[in-house]
Amino acid sequence: MTSFTLSSDDWLTRETQFAAFATGPLLDFWRQREEGEFSGVDGVPIRFVRFRSARHQRVVVVSPGRIESYVKYPEVAYDLFHCGYDVVIVDHRGQGRSGRLLADTHRGHVVNFADYVDDFEQLWLREVESRGYRQRFALAHSMGGAILAQFLQRRPQAFDAAAFCAPMFGIQLPMPGWLADRILDWVETRPAIRDYYAVGTGQWRPLPYVVNVLTHSRERYRRSLRYYADYPELQVGGPTYHWVRESIRAGRQIIAQAGKITTPLLLLQAGEERVVDNRSHQAFCQALSDAGRPCEGGLPWVINGARHEILFERDAMRAEALNAILRFFAQHLGGALPPTTPSEVRT
Repeated sequence: MTSFTLSSDDWLTRETQFAAFATGPLLDFWRQREEGEFSGVDGVPIRFVRFRSARHQRVVVVSPGRIESYVKYPEVAYDLFHCGYDVVIVDHRGQGRSGRLLADTHRGHVVNFADYVDDFEQLWLREVESRGYRQRFALAHSMGGAILAQFLQRRPQAFDAAAFCAPMFGIQLPMPGWLADRILDWVETRPAIRDYYAVGTGQWRPLPYVVNVLTHSRERYRRSLRYYADYPELQVGGPTYHWVRESIRAGRQIIAQAGKITTPLLLLQAGEERVVDNRSHQAFCQALSDAGRPCEGGLPWVINGARHEILFERDAMRAEALNAILRFFAQHLGGALPPTTPSEVRT
């Protein structure tokens, strides 16, 4: 890829000239992507994108959240790549450019949560294990964090370290957990309802910035909406009842079996979280500590003021998160620490 150097204050000042960045350096970078596809569980096509350089000896695999596509992640890939990492980003089944599971493609659905993990394992075997990288890292957001955690319980040596941003180990529900369990178990026996939108949700529609609960960054939020508007095939609405049931059960399993994970972990938590249940992060970190393998710092690293999409927040919060992630990865490179901020590296 083309050589480029980020300025020392780029992460802290990007929003002030975001349109120029997005239509200039970022667009040039995105055009050099390599897109790929493989057959996931039950033959569902799984799409992914990669950015590679012959100079790089390490890789970051990105596991996005629910409804997200790699089409939303060019800025994240750009920053990781220009800090010396190859980047691979997957579109999970049922969303993005990967295959959908229901006739109504807006319904967020999965048959078994483990299917996500099986797909991710195939991606790892194809794009990480087979390529002989010297160091291997993972970065996950929200639902992608639950997928990554279950994968690490299965293959704890797959990555040298992993970072989680607002992982979905628990979901904020509009009712007590015991009541949600009772309703979901009842719905599970009624297929016509089970695979329909969970109560209060429906097809995708653009929400105005002022009512969004995902980010304080007006620029990044508007850009995300434009992706879905420009590419309607990416749109995913609310989850099905079955998806909610599978995801709640997955979160509980992750915490119950946290001790199986031996991979060094960093967990970033949004201070103004409205989507996942931050109490599940504390429970997960406590379970790791009880197993004798605490996460970095022993507790979640709280990004004060951040909403759920930490990697798409305002510059200051996003820069805090990126610096924490890259410094954490640098601790697990072995030998002398390499440059981890954009002003220190040429790619």
